[in-house]
Amino acid sequence: MPAMDSATIIALAVGYLLGSIPFGLLLTRFAGKGDIRDIGSGNIGATNVLRTGSKKLAAATLVFDALKGAVAVLLAQRFWPDAVNFAAGAALVGHLYPVWLRFKGGKGVATMLGILVPLFWQAAAVYALLWLGLLLLIRISSVAGMAAAASAPATAFVLGKIELFPMLLGFALLVIWKHRENIRRLSRGEEPRVGRKLESPTGSD
Repeated sequence: MPAMDSATIIALAVGYLLGSIPFGLLLTRFAGKGDIRDIGSGNIGATNVLRTGSKKLAAATLVFDALKGAVAVLLAQRFWPDAVNFAAGAALVGHLYPVWLRFKGGKGVATMLGILVPLFWQAAAVYALLWLGLLLLIRISSVAGMAAAASAPATAFVLGKIELFPMLLGFALLVIWKHRENIRRLSRGEEPRVGRKLESPTGSD
């Protein structure tokens, strides 16, 4: 296997560092809400931030988690065009496994959407519509997120973007893997719906 060039290494590093910024944790701390990891599911994503009672903080977390994925891809497209996929993958991995939080990060749904926007806008549109539609319909964040993630490789296949299919399939599998506890709760009929207050840390994001 040939050694990676400097552009690829830089794209990987920038993507990972951007992806690893824990916006949910930072925003809730700055807002005086304490450590989000001590609330609900303990996750740093927007759904768990919503359990602080602040819709604005949850919305900000979602937007910033998506933006960091988009920025990683945009920077790579501008400066390291041959390493765009590396930057995209590193951004998602950074969010899922941030070194700053002992590799315990979010579940990647918002960050994957952000990555898709500049990378493959058609898939991003399908992803967003499916995510929002299912969330409004069944109000189960984990189901909406996993279905949205799975739609990305499916859209690549249907639209003939075969060069993106393996990477997007890998992204979808990573997001689903991070939801494995949610899948167990779904199988037991114990997965909470968005808006329901939790008595124990069993949230979906």
